[in-house]
Amino acid sequence: MTQLSSQAQTETSTFGGGCFWCTEAIFKSLKGVESVESGYSGGKLKNPTYKEICTGETGHAEVIQIVFNPKVISFNELLEVFWETHDPTTLNRQGADVGTQYRSVVFYHSPAQKEIAEKYKAELNRENVFGKPVVTEITALDKFWPAEKYHQDYYENNSSQGYCQFVIVPKLQKFRKIFRDKLK
Repeated sequence: MTQLSSQAQTETSTFGGGCFWCTEAIFKSLKGVESVESGYSGGKLKNPTYKEICTGETGHAEVIQIVFNPKVISFNELLEVFWETHDPTTLNRQGADVGTQYRSVVFYHSPAQKEIAEKYKAELNRENVFGKPVVTEITALDKFWPAEKYHQDYYENNSSQGYCQFVIVPKLQKFRKIFRDKLK
């Protein structure tokens, strides 16, 4: 698959794979990832709040914005983790979380990211990797709105909370088993 080449020290990617608390915890664990910020993208409302996007009426998805070092981890490798750690075959749903705000989406930052994501998705579908079509939306990033402060580092700050124990911990365990060679 195509790799991004970059003269820059870092690149940015934005993914929506359901609840941003789960995806943030996963991507923060990867070598080469310098920062992960939870937020919202893809909607029509400026500077949305969590309460507003939870209505499902703003068009935003819960997303994470990742700053990464492409010399350590490629965009392609980030996509591999993205597609392996959520269900990209369900439209507007991840587990018990239902609504457009939980859709599977790649918001690309460059034509190269778009090309890589589209080729990767096509390959997953051609090889029928998930037994169902991948419905992940691939669209240009228009605007990223950071989520409220209490959503940042949610798992790290609330690991004993019920949702973290029953939803995030099993995802992290699976992720760590599959991607142990990519962990910090």
